[in-house]
Amino acid sequence: MAPGLTIQAVRVTKPKIPEAIRRNFELMEAEKTRLLITAQTQKVVEKEAETERKKAIIEAQKVAQVAEIQFQQKVMEKETEKRISEIEDAAFLAREKARADAEYYTAAKFAEANRLKLTPEYLELMKYQAIAANSKIYFGQDIPNMFVEGSNADFLFFGQKMKKEISVL
Repeated sequence: MAPGLTIQAVRVTKPKIPEAIRRNFELMEAEKTRLLITAQTQKVVEKEAETERKKAIIEAQKVAQVAEIQFQQKVMEKETEKRISEIEDAAFLAREKARADAEYYTAAKFAEANRLKLTPEYLELMKYQAIAANSKIYFGQDIPNMFVEGSNADFLFFGQKMKKEISVL
């Protein structure tokens, strides 16, 4: 503004817009608003879909991790069972080996004792004691049937053995 000029009042008049232009402007504004609302709604739907997708991914990862942990637990349980089984098998093997060694030692000692005990002189002594213990002695080729009680083959075998031994004398 130039010096010395002062503005005392300002008057602005509102222009008169024809009704057709005003309606057309309002329709355009309404359409613009509707487009903005549609765009925002679409963005919201996309965000919700993205959120659901992320939730599903997180849930799937959680399920996969749980399955992995359970699998590892089962593997560890099986390994533990295997170790326990190996320990039990080793203990059983050791017990059986010790038992077999003890039986072998016993049998070896028994055989050694019999070898030392069953000398020809001792066997002859036992033969004479067995003959002396019999109250009746039969001589000859056949042992009478009344000597054998029943049909027990053990007595018959013993009798035949005794018969042979006596016939040698």
